[in-house]
Amino acid sequence: MTPPTPDDVRYVDTPEALNELCRALEPATVLSLDTEFMREKTYSARLCLIQIATDEVIACVDPLALPDLDPLMAILYDPGRLKVLHAARQDLEIFHDRYGRVPAPVFDTQIAAALLGFSDQAGYGTLVEGLLGITLEKGHARTDWSRRPLEAEQIAYAADDVRHLHRLYPLIRERLEQAGRSDWLDDDFHALTDPGLYRRPVTDAWQRVSGHGRLKPKQLAILQALAAWREEQARERDKPRKWILGDEVLLDLARRAPADRKALERIRGLNPATIRHHSDTLLSLIDKARQLPKEQWPTPPARERPTPEQEGLADLLMACVRLLGQQHGVSPATLTTRKEVERLVRGERDLPLLQGWRAKLAGHTLLDLLQGKLALQVQGDRVVTRAVATEGTA
Repeated sequence: MTPPTPDDVRYVDTPEALNELCRALEPATVLSLDTEFMREKTYSARLCLIQIATDEVIACVDPLALPDLDPLMAILYDPGRLKVLHAARQDLEIFHDRYGRVPAPVFDTQIAAALLGFSDQAGYGTLVEGLLGITLEKGHARTDWSRRPLEAEQIAYAADDVRHLHRLYPLIRERLEQAGRSDWLDDDFHALTDPGLYRRPVTDAWQRVSGHGRLKPKQLAILQALAAWREEQARERDKPRKWILGDEVLLDLARRAPADRKALERIRGLNPATIRHHSDTLLSLIDKARQLPKEQWPTPPARERPTPEQEGLADLLMACVRLLGQQHGVSPATLTTRKEVERLVRGERDLPLLQGWRAKLAGHTLLDLLQGKLALQVQGDRVVTRAVATEGTA
């Protein structure tokens, strides 16, 4: 049963309605896009609603009611149409997991807003209020989007996400052009459509186990094997990873490396059903990992601590980052992070800070400071940079 919707919103839950929507979308070259999903009880996010807006159309498409979304996907994956999203990564991940690739090209209003002086992770409501003067309702932010039928208020809430997004895009685009920054984000947006961003090799699953940094290298080898098995099980059964084995259980198994079933049964938090069904597999994985040569152990996370001198340099550079952010009307957190600055001080150069627009606004200046070509100077109540006179210059 199709729920009641606002007069200007299409609710699409039949193949006929989907085909009609796609015909209406055909002339559009810019599509504002959002999704509603649930992932609390599954491995992959469950796509529950797709919202789309153009100059002429606002629609909510119900994937749970439709046999397939192929006509719509042909439009969303058309490289001749720009897809506008806010905080796009999770939405794009859903499309990647479902179809193996990401719609492109994209424009992320959250990333773009950072070049207009908003914080680096400005929420959608913040942008809508700041640029449109509209305060959004938050009553359905935690709704269960998988339940049917949806209420009229839920449909209106979901439709507003793309209704306002489609108004935000030209405003943000215009302001970027006025500031001469319209092409600065091309690399950032292109990176969002790289399939590699969304691929998660099972051999790397141990890196996402909370607390893995506390383990020794040999224990990490065991963790790697067990975390890869957990990842495969979760994916195959479409269950959250922690429903298969909790992170603390994985860490305890890696530390204690039980060699038999009795030892396995002493692991706190290990479900008896898991022991019954998978004890042989777990023990075999642990045994094989224990026998791996050192050169096959995973590389532990870097724990290099900066020296007091490097800490002082990082403090100086972070002061400069705040200065540059103020000068250019950009949030300092958008330019770089403390950890990245510490890496710069240690001599690393393959950093986002030294690429693209970040290099123009901050990276080159920080390098000049490190190399003694620039200095920070106090002038009244302000801090400024000044060129350092070198030999042979006046």
